[in-house]
Amino acid sequence: MATATTYGARAHARAQEGKRAEAMPVVPAADWPAPPCEAGHLVWAETVAGGNYTHRVLARGTELRLTDLRGDACAHLLLYAADRPWERLNVADTVKVQWNAYLGEGQLLLSDQGRVLASLLADTSGRHDALCGTSTLVRNTTRYGDGTPQSGSPAGRELFKLAAAKNGLEPRDLPPSLSFFQGVDVGDDGSLDFTGSAGPGGSVTLRAEQDVTVLIANVPHPADPRDDYVSTPLEVLAWRAEATGPGDPLWEATPEGRRAFLNTTEFLAARGLI
Repeated sequence: MATATTYGARAHARAQEGKRAEAMPVVPAADWPAPPCEAGHLVWAETVAGGNYTHRVLARGTELRLTDLRGDACAHLLLYAADRPWERLNVADTVKVQWNAYLGEGQLLLSDQGRVLASLLADTSGRHDALCGTSTLVRNTTRYGDGTPQSGSPAGRELFKLAAAKNGLEPRDLPPSLSFFQGVDVGDDGSLDFTGSAGPGGSVTLRAEQDVTVLIANVPHPADPRDDYVSTPLEVLAWRAEATGPGDPLWEATPEGRRAFLNTTEFLAARGLI
């Protein structure tokens, strides 16, 4: 179809309606084949290409499942309280408060206010990282020849800048991130050993414990030793559910977690949000 004229370009653009690419958001999300929840509850359905990013605001109680479709995705994640972005994921507190540097089922993702932004409900991968953060422009330029967002080897921080800008945030608002599906182990001498991926099909399921802004960059882990820029598609699905409450095993698992949940619910109750 000729696109040299405005009419031809318009006709070509309209002819794309209803077509699907391998990596794209599905709108409405309810059209996603075989959703993991009741019909009508799916609120986000997207496949994020390697070297790309996505973002969304999710309501409290929403469950978010990330899946490494081919075994070489790496989902770098940032979380912010949706209406007060100065409260954000604090990786250091997430590790320190829970006495655990390794992410997995039952862990909580904490803000710098001692409140729970999200909980990790399920994990079939076990290859994650809370220590290294994401890649930078300087690193990717040195290693791959370019790290800009438009290049073939975009850095995670550069993609986070784009996602942040679309949510009214600036580069100074970007704290260290978490990484899912590509991990590291810490040696006795403090050295980091890259463990790589658990293989295709690994997934993690998170639950938003308050309204949150989610930023995701799907790029290689900064400790990945391979010479090539290797990043494969990431599936992102989210559906309506209920936030964690008293009596839930996750709430009661540890004294530290219980206090973080109490901090969260007291704050939300004072604002009339629960």
